Amino acid sequence: MSATADHADGKSGEPNIAARLGLETGWVVQELGYDDDCDEDFRDAIQELTGEQFAGEDTDEVVDAVLLWFREDDGDLVDALFDVLTDLKAGGVVWLMTPKVGREGYVDASEIAEAAPTAGLSTTSSLSPTEDWSATKLMMPKSPRVKK
Repeated sequence: MSATADHADGKSGEPNIAARLGLETGWVVQELGYDDDCDEDFRDAIQELTGEQFAGEDTDEVVDAVLLWFREDDGDLVDALFDVLTDLKAGGVVWLMTPKVGREGYVDASEIAEAAPTAGLSTTSSLSPTEDWSATKLMMPKSPRVKK
């Protein structure tokens, strides 16, 4: 197991659940949409893995990744996705955290599939890193090669 994936999250040697996100030590992660329903163990695991505190909404840093907690009643998903692009570096990743099916605030996968390309992002994978939250990885699509 790699050093990144082998970090313990404080629970007797279990792998750090945040390692599944592909985050790396030293990465700056901006967190948006935080509320009291967010998974604190997961948040702690991300900060332990990166060795950094979360950058807030008003950061002046360019960030490697954005952790966006989003619920059905949080407004327009397209607008929220456009907002995350403000501080995200080229090649950065957005992890869209939404409540799982049956949980309060659930966001249908079809809404994510429609909103991402409108905001200039592509959906690459999904994970279930916590009991109550699903994670969808969004990235800027690679530029198509220009044929000569």
